[in-house]
Amino acid sequence: MTPTGKTASPPPSDRPDGNPLRTALYLATAGVPVLPLRAGKVPFGNCRACANGACGGRPHMKSAGPCQCPSVCHGWAAATTDPDVITSRAWAPAWRQAVSIAYHPGGAGLTVLDLDNAAAIAWARMTLQATRTVPTARGQHWLYRGAMRSVNAVRPGVDVKSLMAYARWLGPGDGIMTDLPSAVRALAVREEATPPRGRVASSSSAHPRWDRTVASGCRHTEQYVRTGLEHGLALVRSHTESGAGSQAFQVARFQASRHAQCPGPCGLDAIGAQIIDAAVSVGVPERYARRAVANGLNAVTDGAT
Repeated sequence: MTPTGKTASPPPSDRPDGNPLRTALYLATAGVPVLPLRAGKVPFGNCRACANGACGGRPHMKSAGPCQCPSVCHGWAAATTDPDVITSRAWAPAWRQAVSIAYHPGGAGLTVLDLDNAAAIAWARMTLQATRTVPTARGQHWLYRGAMRSVNAVRPGVDVKSLMAYARWLGPGDGIMTDLPSAVRALAVREEATPPRGRVASSSSAHPRWDRTVASGCRHTEQYVRTGLEHGLALVRSHTESGAGSQAFQVARFQASRHAQCPGPCGLDAIGAQIIDAAVSVGVPERYARRAVANGLNAVTDGAT
């Protein structure tokens, strides 16, 4: 079976043998856009003509432009299935230095769920529809048919790689590839920026605030808890353009880790409520903020409550 799940396959002599260029040509034949990776397992940098956006850009990240550079420029946007481009003189220097190859999942109509550790794999097995899996150095890639927006850190140790992203080629994997489930699409809930002036995001101002009365089993002093919490809330509020939801997750996880050795209760629910309020105050939808904070608090297994 080919990397895209088709039944047809190239002749055995054309199949990958560990050589990056031959593997790339095999994948291109199967309809998978490819590009070489240099040391560090990252794409090659832009040439001088394309550096710092001088070329006008190419559909890459948030920039789209007219660049038609024949070199391996603009990261994942250089990925192609054209064998003439792959074997061209412009790409030859990259292949001489390549240590591995990457592919553009979205260009092949695929989504890669990058599970970075054992906990992420366990979550996927309990939550998501089984599909083809590819072992990685620390976890697994789960491959689904269907493309979607790429988002990093949708959960601890979980990235979604599809459109506007690349994934390292680590082999065809095992199992039957299934259609992209709605549960994976739901992971990419878009974090909204600060609302336009004059509009107020939904607020959770009725939430309780942390104090010593809700933390009778906490081994920390009140000043210690309040100082750390205020620092975390300030970090969340500083993300006025984007990233507040992700920061809320990180703050919640850090707060939970501080109380991991406490007998409890430590008032983590009240701490979480204040983190939610901080995220909502800079424009994060309350439902998204609640989920981010809950995931952060649950990321640390402990006896504090």
